[in-house]
Amino acid sequence: MQIPQKIEHWFAECPFAITAFSGGVDSSLVAWLAHHFLGPEKNLAVISASPSLKLSDLDGAKDFARENALPLRIIETKEMLNPDYVLNPANRCFFCKQTLYQELETLASEYSPCWVLNGTNVDDLGDYRPGLQAAKNFEVRSPLAECGLNKKDIRDLAESLNLSCWNKPAAPCLSSRIPYGQRVTLAKLRRIEKAEAWLQAAGFDICRVRHEEPFTARVEVASDRISELCDLKSSIETAFAEMGFESVILDEEGFVSGKLNRVLKVT
Repeated sequence: MQIPQKIEHWFAECPFAITAFSGGVDSSLVAWLAHHFLGPEKNLAVISASPSLKLSDLDGAKDFARENALPLRIIETKEMLNPDYVLNPANRCFFCKQTLYQELETLASEYSPCWVLNGTNVDDLGDYRPGLQAAKNFEVRSPLAECGLNKKDIRDLAESLNLSCWNKPAAPCLSSRIPYGQRVTLAKLRRIEKAEAWLQAAGFDICRVRHEEPFTARVEVASDRISELCDLKSSIETAFAEMGFESVILDEEGFVSGKLNRVLKVT
């Protein structure tokens, strides 16, 4: 698969690109394209080492930038100081992205004229994503969506470009594991991170640990591996108890992306 010409034309208009980089396949592809079309002097990938980002994902993002010689800057956003974020309302993502884009807007002023880019794609536009409103407020550009690429297009293009991230599982922030209305705390985020790392070490590449009040872990893995998960229940309970969980629920439905959004009656 060749890079669509419309993407080349899109970047031809871009004076300087700052990419909101998370290490996921979407933003990784945008960062790579910005570097490819604009060169090392006119692009910068920026990732926030926030508490809601797994350290393993941060390390993976650093590795990707190193592999592809991407200019990279690591910042620390302060969303955990914002009570609107910590209280975890249904639009929590808006406050997170608002904090991020405020930081990137300030950074972009150093390179003016400059566009701030994100990895939003066409499929995201039909999903429940409050962060899109924050992007709109700060006039953030979305080359993948603007050029009509969906999730499959992105993975196909990343694979054709031999990008190591092409088949990386989706990895939303750790706060997305906490049901709306239940506070986001550093202790919860670290507990979730440790629990998911344990599951991944046990061979469950796709997994989620939902942190329910007060100290309950609801574990989701791919539906075709639930029986394997059940076989490990005793080991999971012992390991998770050491992390601070008092009880463990093995979700019989299995992993479903955005499951916590069901209470909002959105898909």
